[in-house]
Amino acid sequence: MTAALLQPVEVDDLPDYPLAVGDDLHGHYFIAWFHREWLNSEMRLKGTEEARALYFDLICISQDQKPVGTLPDDIEQLAKLLMVDLARLRRMCDGAFGPLHRWQRCRCGDEVRLFHPRVLKMVLDAVSRREDNRAKNEAANAAKRLRRLRERVAGFHPELAKNDAAILWMDDWLTDQGCAYRSAEWHERAIAAWSNHAFSLHRRRGPAET
Repeated sequence: MTAALLQPVEVDDLPDYPLAVGDDLHGHYFIAWFHREWLNSEMRLKGTEEARALYFDLICISQDQKPVGTLPDDIEQLAKLLMVDLARLRRMCDGAFGPLHRWQRCRCGDEVRLFHPRVLKMVLDAVSRREDNRAKNEAANAAKRLRRLRERVAGFHPELAKNDAAILWMDDWLTDQGCAYRSAEWHERAIAAWSNHAFSLHRRRGPAET
């Protein structure tokens, strides 16, 4: 990116940023840096030491912006975020390999901001990892919850504890009841609710289907 990119452009011609302001990466405290790509990049090979340092700072700064991975389209704000003199930053951005190299404008809702294609890929990868971890954690928590429920039910009704469908149904029932702490009383209620449910199913099917 050069200073020319900071000139007015048609907003309708700008790409839409794929993440919204509310798409926070909670606990996002590191970035997956593609070091080999960086070591052989034009920015590293042709940019000055200072420009490279500020370029990397902007990538890090963008991780705490909203939406994540973007920067304000305001050279004065960027100078404050970088803690450098505004005139000095403008001069560096006039070069082909300044701190804003390859940063470009995009639409973030009603706002125009800056994004970098490589930074966006890093952010989307982080979002994907977060979703994968969330799914794994939810699956692990569900497995533990079902195992505990099966153990509790076995204390009341050993044969019923072997019924996977019953265990899943009771788990859903307890969740629907808003049961935060599954005490023995709640387990008894769940067993009774399952019995009523099973009886109703049996009655609806009729003797011909039994």
